[in-house]
Amino acid sequence: MNEQDVERELQQYVGLSCGPYNSWEEVNAPMIRHLCEALGDRNPVYTDPVFAAQSVHGGLVAPPTMLQVWTMRGNTSERAPGSDERDSFAVVDYLKSIGYPAVVAVNCEQTYYRYLHPGDRVHHVSRIESISPRKTTALGTGYFVTELAEFFDQHSEKVADMRFRVFLYRAADRAQDNGKGA
Repeated sequence: MNEQDVERELQQYVGLSCGPYNSWEEVNAPMIRHLCEALGDRNPVYTDPVFAAQSVHGGLVAPPTMLQVWTMRGNTSERAPGSDERDSFAVVDYLKSIGYPAVVAVNCEQTYYRYLHPGDRVHHVSRIESISPRKTTALGTGYFVTELAEFFDQHSEKVADMRFRVFLYRAADRAQDNGKGA
């Protein structure tokens, strides 16, 4: 398959929406405490109900960086009940099948619209926002794939966006690049 055919095939993944991907549980104080303890985050609006009640939040809130925790799959491939079973990153399997087996996370951008509170039920929908033309980097040659995940609460109010970018590539031949031969 030539490069133009590959890029035409890749564009079929752009804009396809998957989801919802539901949370297993409501946002809850024990999970917030576990994460804060693991990270050493001592902000009392996350773990001290008395302090949090007197804050601008009027009660406990989850650290914004916990956003993804609520809808992630665990160690199994199962998703929470009512979730879409499709893989939002199916393009990864396609690229691996045509010779781009390596993947590296490039960056993650999150925009928060409001704090999550205990009792909120989170879900997200996902789509591939963009796929670059084939690029060559120091790692190798491949494609940058950007996923946009939009997070909502139980009232379908958007609470956050997350753009996650990966590079799927074929590693550069270091021996050849260094002029040493194979």
